[in-house]
Amino acid sequence: MTDLIRDERGSASLEFITAGLILLVPLVYLVIALAALQGGSLAATGAARQAARVFVLAEDFDQAAARVHDAVAVSLADFGLSTETADVAIRCNAGAGEACLARDEIVTVTVRVSVPLPLVPDVLDLDSAARVPVEATAVQRVSRFWSGD
Repeated sequence: MTDLIRDERGSASLEFITAGLILLVPLVYLVIALAALQGGSLAATGAARQAARVFVLAEDFDQAAARVHDAVAVSLADFGLSTETADVAIRCNAGAGEACLARDEIVTVTVRVSVPLPLVPDVLDLDSAARVPVEATAVQRVSRFWSGD
């Protein structure tokens, strides 16, 4: 009987390491991936909010477009995302362009960002398939006291 117990000695640590690797590695990757997606979501939300704010405060459409581009670039850079993966859409009730900057006009800015999944190798062009699209929208009203050109 004692020979049987001695044969089992030391296998608990091996079983713990094996089971730990099988269970913990996917769990750690899941946490890292969810953190990256949450960061992308926060980046898109912040970019949309700041873009809408700077758009309605601009004096003309050209200045508004430049400010939107800068606001989105800064907001995404804070989270380590590039502007190449972002798509910005500006809509308003009056149509698009110059008509968006009118008194009491409601402007909607939508930012779409493609967030890459972490630790995906660049083999077989998986980089484009291992991205998750994230979208955020912000709405702002142009001031009733706005006096653009």
